[in-house]
Amino acid sequence: MTTAGDFRTIGVVGAGAYGAALALAAARAGREVVLWARDEATATSIRATRTVPRLPGIALPDTVSATSRLDELARADALLVTIPTQNLRQVCGALSSVLPSGFPVVSAAKGIEQATGLFTTQVIAQVWPGAVPAILSGPSFAIDIGRGLPTAVTLAAENAGLAQALAEALSSPAFRIYHSADPRGVEIGGAAKNVLAIAAGIAIGLGYGESARAALVARGFSELRRFGEAHGAQGETLMGLSGLGDVVLSCASPQSRNFAFGLALGQGKNVADAAGGQLAEGAFTASILARMARARGIEMPIAEAVEGIIAGTSGVREAVTGLLTRPLRAEL
Repeated sequence: MTTAGDFRTIGVVGAGAYGAALALAAARAGREVVLWARDEATATSIRATRTVPRLPGIALPDTVSATSRLDELARADALLVTIPTQNLRQVCGALSSVLPSGFPVVSAAKGIEQATGLFTTQVIAQVWPGAVPAILSGPSFAIDIGRGLPTAVTLAAENAGLAQALAEALSSPAFRIYHSADPRGVEIGGAAKNVLAIAAGIAIGLGYGESARAALVARGFSELRRFGEAHGAQGETLMGLSGLGDVVLSCASPQSRNFAFGLALGQGKNVADAAGGQLAEGAFTASILARMARARGIEMPIAEAVEGIIAGTSGVREAVTGLLTRPLRAEL
């Protein structure tokens, strides 16, 4: 039986804001942490300053060691992978060539692989057959975790006992992790909410107001639930932290990169300028989410509108106005 005590050392793959935040969370939970950075210059800087550029003003404890060598992650008992979804395949392929099989690999990415339509745990399983995939998701900003502010998320794996043990190993008084045996539901909530956050940001950027945002979010959550149920997600998961909880956070704050991206689009910026050099996972997810929905006959007009805006086939104002003036019908 797997227990929290089996996870004394945690490897964190990715030294961006969220990777550093999770490294801090794991350290606060009493774990030794190996934090992997993509290049040696970044790793050297972290060792020298005990800080990460994308999480300014927050010091890493001595229990977090930084490295740019993948093989040093072999000291870990489990991995938290904070690499963006579209780069996950490449990184996991590299990890599989230098690390042993059999230990948990927890994705903290929120998206769907654009080229294949695979969710992140599926990508891990395909590229790294010996890994045990899991997913961590929920309403959480890196800066809040880094500052030790109260945050709650969900960790899911097909093996319920493993999910519980990992959740217990990584939880601390301010960082609470609930466990689940529904990884697909957790993944769908995290991926689809990014697209809804873009739509919500667009509505505010256009000056349509809070009532319009609330309508888009509510109808968008209905889309998320339809998509999730068609892909085998549990309703309780979609109504939980990684579904509804993350929708509430991401659709209400410019701290969300996806909301900020949509806000800039609504204010008239083009896609490249709206991104501003910051990753908005929803920009990649919108097209594959809409395509997967169409393939199963799932009605997702908000996802399709965001898809069209990002692809340049729909105008921003026309797309959102079209959503807000759809024919009246029974609310489902």
